Amino acid sequence: MDPASLVAAMAGAQASAAQMALAAKMVRMNADAAASVAQVIDAAQQNIQHLADAAAGLGQNIDIRV
Repeated sequence: MDPASLVAAMAGAQASAAQMALAAKMVRMNADAAASVAQVIDAAQQNIQHLADAAAGLGQNIDIRV
């Protein structure tokens, strides 16, 4: 095998390894972002339920006489 082609193959393998590492990092970041979005949605649903429960009896006992 020609030494130049061997060096080219090694350089290509190194570039491929770097691309795979970058792709794996992007997949992890995407999964982390999806988990964060799910947490925000869950918190919003809990907050809306608290507001809905409070709104049912809100304002019934207010005395507005002057």
